[in-house]
Amino acid sequence: MTQDPMRTFSEPTCRAAQFWLKCAILYVQENDPIRRVAYATPQSTSVARKRGRCHSLFGCRRYTSEDGSPRTLSPTLPLDEKSLGGMILLKTLQRRGFTLGKNLTFEARATNGQVAKLGEAARDMKAEQVDAVVVIGFPTVLACKVANVPTVVAFGCGDPVATHLIDSLARPGGVVTGISDDAAALSTKRLALIKQAVPNVRRVAMLWNRDDLGMTMRYESSSAAAQSLGVAVQPLGVREPNDFNGVFEAMDSERPDAILMVADSLTGLNRKRVFDYANAHSIPAMYEYDFFVRDGGLMSYGADIKESFERAADLTARIFGGAKPGDLPFEEPTHYPLVVNLKVAKSTGISLPNDFLALADEVIE
Repeated sequence: MTQDPMRTFSEPTCRAAQFWLKCAILYVQENDPIRRVAYATPQSTSVARKRGRCHSLFGCRRYTSEDGSPRTLSPTLPLDEKSLGGMILLKTLQRRGFTLGKNLTFEARATNGQVAKLGEAARDMKAEQVDAVVVIGFPTVLACKVANVPTVVAFGCGDPVATHLIDSLARPGGVVTGISDDAAALSTKRLALIKQAVPNVRRVAMLWNRDDLGMTMRYESSSAAAQSLGVAVQPLGVREPNDFNGVFEAMDSERPDAILMVADSLTGLNRKRVFDYANAHSIPAMYEYDFFVRDGGLMSYGADIKESFERAADLTARIFGGAKPGDLPFEEPTHYPLVVNLKVAKSTGISLPNDFLALADEVIE
């Protein structure tokens, strides 16, 4: 029998402090280089090593001095206190009175690439009376909703109303709140930007995870937007890493004029393969978040991740203060940067019009 992939680390006790907050990170990973995940306590820092396809959850627990009863938080990415998202989250929580090393620590767990184990992990957090879970990605949100754990979405869950995660954006009900963008408006804007970057575009290849309901609905929105702009869609859905080989073969057989990749854990962790293919074949590719462009992609248009984590942290702090997630309206990002990696464009021989470059919020040279 294989070892239970859920790893439970030693839990710090708190007797003298007025309250204690514990943060846990859950990773669902496969086929990624080994990462270092720190679990910090006031006494020491222990380390776990895990492999890569990622969903991640942070869990936070608060212990009152009166009865020691726990309260808690959580999110979803390969996040620790040194990652960009983790640092933004922790810095914002610190401004709200929750400080790593004083009343805040991290705990890491893994499901070893098994999305089906998310439910078990979420139920464990429920049993441990986690106060809030900060999540990224539809499967993780769904697992937490089913487990009835207070949940804050940072980004990447798709349309929470259409996927029946919540009742409405204004009054979510249940246990889920967070940040959600307007998929239809964003899809139209991304396709319009692709047309400006590639004026003669006729066919766009769209990559997405077929098994992710939230991202499938985002693909459908993007496909409808493309057709409304007179652009044909080459649908390339994937379910596992090996499917990307078939995707590349399909594009070899029928070359697209551009690529649009819908972001989730599966496509994100195989991003380098997409970068390599698009760049080697000089195909302009649009991604949903700027970290793809900083990592070797050509261009991106999507919500500002820094803003999303800051606002997720604010919602989390409100839950710690006694608010119910279902009473906190979903919020929409306000900043959507267009980021272009001109270095990639030049090295791959992709020529981008000056009027398109003038629209960019940031050009990486």
